[in-house]
Amino acid sequence: MSNDFTFAITSIGFDENYQPSDNTRITTNFANLARGESRQENLRNALKMIDNRFNALAHWDNPEGSRYSVELEIISVEMDIDNKGNGHTFPTIEILKTNIVDHKTNTRIEGIVGNNFSSYVRDYDFSVLLLNHNKGQPKFSIPDDFGDLHGKLFKCFVNSDTYKQNFIKHPVICLSISDKVTYHQTGNQHPVLGVEYQPHESSLTEKYFKKMGLEVRYFMPPNSVAPLAFYFFGDLLNDYNNLELISTISTMETFQKIYRPEIHNANAVAGKCYKPNLKNPDHSLTRIVYDREERSKLAVKQGKVAEENFIKPYQSILEQWSASYAS
Repeated sequence: MSNDFTFAITSIGFDENYQPSDNTRITTNFANLARGESRQENLRNALKMIDNRFNALAHWDNPEGSRYSVELEIISVEMDIDNKGNGHTFPTIEILKTNIVDHKTNTRIEGIVGNNFSSYVRDYDFSVLLLNHNKGQPKFSIPDDFGDLHGKLFKCFVNSDTYKQNFIKHPVICLSISDKVTYHQTGNQHPVLGVEYQPHESSLTEKYFKKMGLEVRYFMPPNSVAPLAFYFFGDLLNDYNNLELISTISTMETFQKIYRPEIHNANAVAGKCYKPNLKNPDHSLTRIVYDREERSKLAVKQGKVAEENFIKPYQSILEQWSASYAS
């Protein structure tokens, strides 16, 4: 479409020297690790956890468990709001790109783009719009058009020339499961993704990501203690090879062990019928400590940043574009 927005991509390496940019949401996983006095130790420990998990999963022809390491790039997406190139841009999305280094063959293998998903507009939807919609209401409800704009913006980016010029495959986003839903183990098992689970109902996150065009499947990888949610286009099991999938599992499971240890670093493995519990006392902590209470407060602030700098000033442009957008 001629009236589609245009996008620009920048990337920065995520290593022990990483410093978040001014446009990065400070609640996003990788930015949180890079804060405070222990920032470098946090980053070093998290990256080591990722490499160790990768080698444990990619154990074939890897007797010492040190054949591979994972390199991460933070991909920042800026959207040109009025398509005039006059500097009216907004930081729309941030995602992670994995790259795999094979030290045995001295080769660098492209991994998966997506993984972590960061969006100011999502903060606005969940921490401003949804809260305002339910203020003073006796029963929680969701606006009919909840997530419509965000979903169309995401699809517009994935279908853009900018995306196609930079990435070969569609994104895969990997998140924690919902603590409000019960998951049931199926008979399906994948050698890398592990045992598949199915939810008894759709979570709000699942419905929100569906508007982004993404399907979801839930798998508990080998030696994990809880399933992860994999959001994808196409065919998750056949569009990506084992090393690509392992790069996503090792990266995102590490983040979840740090931020949701009650679920993803629990001392008991999820059973055939599993209800996640964020108050589960029987879990282990990593050496990387994170303030979740601060994160929830910051999400509201970031949602208001989106409202004041994007939603309100460009409301008529966004509404007109959204009404005419066709996937």
